[in-house]
Amino acid sequence: MKRGRDGKFVLEFEEIGIKDVPIVGGKNASLGEMYQELKKKGVKVPNGFAVTAFAYRYFLEKQGIRERIKQALRGLNTHKTRNLMRRGKRARKQILKSEIPEEIKQEIVKSYRKLCKEYGHEVDVAVRSSATAEDLPDASFAGQQETYLNIRGEKELLKACKKCFASLFTDRAISYREDKGFDHFTIALSIGVQKMVRSDLASSGVVFSIDTESGFKDVVFITSAYGLGENVVQGAVNPDEFYVHKPTLKQGYNSIISKTIGEKAVKMIYHKGGERPVRNIVVEEKDRKRFSINNKEIIQLAKWAAIIEEHYKKPMDIEWAKDGLTNELFIVQARPETVQSQKDLSKIEEYSLKEKGQLLCEGASVGSKIGAGKANIILNVKDIHGFKKGEVLVTDMTDPDWEPIMKIASAIVTDRGGRTCHSAIVSRELGIPCVVGTNLGSRRIKQGQNITVSCAEGERGKVYSGSLKFDIKKTDIAKLPKTKTKIMMNVGTPASAFEYSFIPNDGCGLAREEFIINSYIKIHPNALINFEKIKDIKLKEQIEKLTYGYKDKKQFFVDKLASGIAMIAAAFYPKDVIVRTSDFKTNEYANLIGGKNFEPSEDNPMIGWRGASRYYKPGYRQAFELECKAFKKVREEFGLKNVKIMIPFCRTVEEGKKVQKIMEEQGLKRGKDGLEIYVMCEIPANVILADEFSRIFDGFSIGSNDLTQLTLGLDRDSEIVSDIYDERNAAVKNFIKEVIGKAKKNKRKIGICGQAPSDFPDFAQFLVQCGIDSISLNPDTVIKTRLKIAETERKLRR
Repeated sequence: MKRGRDGKFVLEFEEIGIKDVPIVGGKNASLGEMYQELKKKGVKVPNGFAVTAFAYRYFLEKQGIRERIKQALRGLNTHKTRNLMRRGKRARKQILKSEIPEEIKQEIVKSYRKLCKEYGHEVDVAVRSSATAEDLPDASFAGQQETYLNIRGEKELLKACKKCFASLFTDRAISYREDKGFDHFTIALSIGVQKMVRSDLASSGVVFSIDTESGFKDVVFITSAYGLGENVVQGAVNPDEFYVHKPTLKQGYNSIISKTIGEKAVKMIYHKGGERPVRNIVVEEKDRKRFSINNKEIIQLAKWAAIIEEHYKKPMDIEWAKDGLTNELFIVQARPETVQSQKDLSKIEEYSLKEKGQLLCEGASVGSKIGAGKANIILNVKDIHGFKKGEVLVTDMTDPDWEPIMKIASAIVTDRGGRTCHSAIVSRELGIPCVVGTNLGSRRIKQGQNITVSCAEGERGKVYSGSLKFDIKKTDIAKLPKTKTKIMMNVGTPASAFEYSFIPNDGCGLAREEFIINSYIKIHPNALINFEKIKDIKLKEQIEKLTYGYKDKKQFFVDKLASGIAMIAAAFYPKDVIVRTSDFKTNEYANLIGGKNFEPSEDNPMIGWRGASRYYKPGYRQAFELECKAFKKVREEFGLKNVKIMIPFCRTVEEGKKVQKIMEEQGLKRGKDGLEIYVMCEIPANVILADEFSRIFDGFSIGSNDLTQLTLGLDRDSEIVSDIYDERNAAVKNFIKEVIGKAKKNKRKIGICGQAPSDFPDFAQFLVQCGIDSISLNPDTVIKTRLKIAETERKLRR
């Protein structure tokens, strides 16, 4: 066999780069590239060396192993698990019973001793496989071969290296290569030997430079848990999750737009004197309820992810670790993201349930599809041979050994794991729905039960009893016409915003605070402001549980509201995002936790104490100030200055002035730093006095629902008069035409965010004829209404 550089048994990280994949595999080539090129940009990578693919081939040839493996794999059928397991075991045995040639051993030991000089006697190392075909843009080979952690001493290192060589023929690696069309013998195995980072004393996790669920490219998604990183990768823990907005991060803002605490029930630590060099221990309750890394570390990891992505010019999947001895962060792996980055963004596929079923359990959703089938509960990998194609795999967690049956499942449900665990990564690559971290899924679902797994309802994936009917709608958005009228979107839950951003749009015309408060906060703001005065012990305990970790309960409201607003603002950045301040009615506010203590009982809340009237009155003013603090955080801390604030149900010009005075006191001055303040046009007075409202507001958004009920003098919640309720009534249309004209005269922006254009395409056409600037629609009606608007604009041009 040839020697020279391509014929070396061992290469140091400082000798290799990304072009060396054929010599040292994707993982090692990337580590060498970062060690050489990105250290100067501040990215820390622990040193190490690679046992080359040449060494692997030399080993196989010198010891005559290749032919013996070929013989062992004869008659292979990866669709029959017993057949695969039997032949895989035979293949591995051929390597494990052979001796690594002395000349290779000497080179490995020599490089290990060099590493010991740098880091200390019998330095602890991670020994990882690096196949020459892994980490390609369209095939991740995630976890197909083995990793060995906390390996110390020359003897243990050589043992781990031989096991690594054998792991090229794990059952899952054999199956994966067969499915992807890779020849077993054109692929070779290199081994990465890298100084361990003592994250057993701190934390570790995974970073994606793209959103793993939607493919949204403007965020960094970080997961973190205590201890060594294998638990996060394999899904043994539900980790903390963070989103950082890249465009504003690069402008110097601390743009951590979302933080979610994970359960983090166990952590992997070093184990001295045991059979295995690592073991899992239970995490104390108090540590589970706090974040495993701080804001400064989140920002540092996000910056490194952006640097790595820019260097490789593609979205990346990165593993990181924090050293508990030095408190330093390190990058220990980086590979191309292989699922979302390969998506065809010119086509949108929407799944939707057509019927309801009994909810069995829920967890984090992976993907946005729906799958159904018979539940097959398997808790031990040795039992996978009983799994049939089209069944739903229900288990505690998966690792790469489960891959042979994962590829034939209609859906997957796990008790443990987060959105970057093994189950999630493989499910995305296979394109099947997966719900991870259900905690009780394997106990609540019955063996053989027909179930439906839905990942089409936002960030929470749901498992229902029965095989429910669902629809799949496919749209080619590349062929959609452009329109002069801006087509914006009404967005409710922040969790859906990234997905919706792919629908052609001109921004978000209405983001409702009520959705964020109901879903993410759940507590009446006054109950948080007056937390110490609450005498109801059960209520206090309920609030304490939701706000754990917050001594200042008011800050909980500010942080959660700011995060919800920021997720929507980031999704559409730098396009306008118009966020309406809270517009609950008193009966709706009362339904929030602790709300009954702070809300009056009104006979007709629809036209009672709501909107602008609340903000300056003593019963709510302090709560409105918290809303203002959230907006200030979004714009000034996160840098999301595309957010515009809209005031609802403003009955008089004087009210508008009072509200803006409070906003200014809270640092939200109209015109400062580009801040625009809009007003809802939903009361006849807003139309009649549109000239006066134009003097104090930057624009109007027509709320056709309330404008219709107040113009026609009816309660839109009353079934008795519902037949009269019609936004297309001549009186309503006259008001709309009038206010559009007045807004244009005063050079003020005007749009509509009510339900009518979503429900009635002819109403949207009427608005275009009136010269409206923008129409904000529900996401599911954007495409069909755009087509109608384009048609109307064409007719008007004739």
